Amino acid sequence: MPNGRYSLHDTHDHLLLGEERFSCAPGPAGWRYVSKTYGPDGAVIGTTDLTLDSRSRPLRLELRAGGWQVRGGAVNGVTWVRADAADPAGEQAVEGHDRAHAFTGSSPAFLVATARLLRLDPGASARVRLVAFTEPVLAPRTLDQGWLLESVETHPTDSGPLQVEQYQVADLETGEQQIVHLAGDVVLSAAGIELEELESPPNPWPAAGYSS
Repeated sequence: MPNGRYSLHDTHDHLLLGEERFSCAPGPAGWRYVSKTYGPDGAVIGTTDLTLDSRSRPLRLELRAGGWQVRGGAVNGVTWVRADAADPAGEQAVEGHDRAHAFTGSSPAFLVATARLLRLDPGASARVRLVAFTEPVLAPRTLDQGWLLESVETHPTDSGPLQVEQYQVADLETGEQQIVHLAGDVVLSAAGIELEELESPPNPWPAAGYSS
């Protein structure tokens, strides 16, 4: 079960925004990722709990940030409930639904989840519709992304060969692009994200067209 730490930076001025401490592992349903995000002062500013099913669809999502919480999952697209954390009875909760494929947000978990949902062959590309929840208020926004698996390289390590996938990811509304490097179920680097610590090797999770 990989445990580690990502540093999170502003993508424009590279200012340190905080860090995300995480653990992730395959499970009975498919895959689970749990994390806490800390601000530069060490205070907890958010949590992520994402479970994927065997086809890498979002079986269950729970986010907390800025006094808000979101719970969601895949039902005829994706559905969710957004509520004020100070309203435990959920009397003011708002339900949402979209014919999107999955969720996304600032956590590196969502990059892993989207890549595994698409299961691209090297050189292949796909368009995916996602519902994004971003801090601090976790308000939903639907967006379209284009994913291209540019290359897959094998690197020798002390624990055996490690396959590193390089993706080009584009926001199809703004045209903004980023490069994402994944190894198994761990993000090595992406825009505003750097892997700083990893206590054990990533769990292997090859894409459709090549073997581990």
